[in-house]
Amino acid sequence: MATTHLKNPKITLIGAGGFVFPFRLVGDILSFPALQGATLCLMDVNPEKLGPVAAATRELVAHHGLPTTVEETTDRRAALEGADIVIITFQVGGVESYRHDVEIPRKYGIDQTVGDTVGPGGVFRFLRSVTAYDEIAADALEVCPDATFINYANPMAMATAYLNAKGLRTVGLCHSVQGTTRMLARTLDVPYDEVSYRCAGINHQAWILEFMRGDEDLYPQVREVMAAKHQVGRGAQDLAGDDGDHSGAADAASTYEGGNEQVRTAIMNAFGYFQTESSHHASEYLPYFRKTPELVEQYIPERWDYYEICVAHDDQGDIDTQLEKLKGELAPSVEYGASIANSIVSGTPSVVHGNVPNGGALITNLPDDACVEVPCLVDARGVQPTAIGDLPPQLAALNRTNVNVQTLAVRAALTGDVENVRHAVALDPLTAALLTLEDARAMTDELLAAHADRLPERLQQG
Repeated sequence: MATTHLKNPKITLIGAGGFVFPFRLVGDILSFPALQGATLCLMDVNPEKLGPVAAATRELVAHHGLPTTVEETTDRRAALEGADIVIITFQVGGVESYRHDVEIPRKYGIDQTVGDTVGPGGVFRFLRSVTAYDEIAADALEVCPDATFINYANPMAMATAYLNAKGLRTVGLCHSVQGTTRMLARTLDVPYDEVSYRCAGINHQAWILEFMRGDEDLYPQVREVMAAKHQVGRGAQDLAGDDGDHSGAADAASTYEGGNEQVRTAIMNAFGYFQTESSHHASEYLPYFRKTPELVEQYIPERWDYYEICVAHDDQGDIDTQLEKLKGELAPSVEYGASIANSIVSGTPSVVHGNVPNGGALITNLPDDACVEVPCLVDARGVQPTAIGDLPPQLAALNRTNVNVQTLAVRAALTGDVENVRHAVALDPLTAALLTLEDARAMTDELLAAHADRLPERLQQG
């Protein structure tokens, strides 16, 4: 990665016409003085959606009198040419493809409340994006081989692992760590700036290993308060969790539930540690909570359905409202992306929780080919992951059940072996808990057929 400071970097956003989130990233970038002299290249395959984001960006730059250069293009190669930092925020196929991810598994009894990062939905969201990743990698290795790639696209672990396997130095970013630690601080009525924590695992299933206020261990309070407020069968409490989204309807999703955290509290009670993803989404990662409609109702009495939200918000959201807020105060959000760019450009160190290849050295009791979420130092040398060592064995065991699915899906994309797709879906914990092997295979084959026109050619046969 870069070892010298960049004076006027080129920062490219691929998928810049997406729902709200890309423009919020623009606001984050422009909030850092070291990035205000950058060239912001906004790229999207849909010029009708790209145009409003580019226009709002230019208006924001002009309002604050910034020296930023704003470019817009539908040409991916041109957008990548000479880029120093590339941010990926797209999904392939839109709501129509997402419909297959959700509705086909429901026919077989697999009810995914999100279905974008794990399970059959997550596997196929990844596979239909592989061709786009291949094209990006082919161009990038020619025209910006030293760029730092920041991935916000789901499924986070699969996409980030694949981009790294294709030769792009990529860190995947989520906001579940920030969201969860803030929620816990609010729950305990502790100022967030007085809290420190240690967190590691895999995306959406990372673990708060330590939660401290100075020398005081706050975990006993976390266990006591969460158990009191979130026993099974209680209604939602006045708490908030992470919205679990990185590149879609994030703002719409942020109000998905009233803070019911019975699932995460049950996981903590059983395995000792708090998970970083909200309860409705966490329930998809383990086989204990979604076996029957009655069990779902018991643990998650307020349903939140991300597919339905995406259907209702299949547009770019209220960019004008975002623009007016950023005109009034140009300040960064809790997202890590612009912070990474600022550290690389200015050399000012920062710490983020990023998704990176494990390589056997970061979390030593997870597989070498896992994509893990760990604290990372960022400075002019780029993103430098922290070695964690062993997770508590029960946490590593829980992670491995989902790592199995992720690495098999990535292997399928790399090798073209369709059997690896079938294996990935069959090993999903919820699928394995509910379906026979024959039904899991039939469901996978139906998904392969439904997505055939978007799958890479090497996976269209079999």
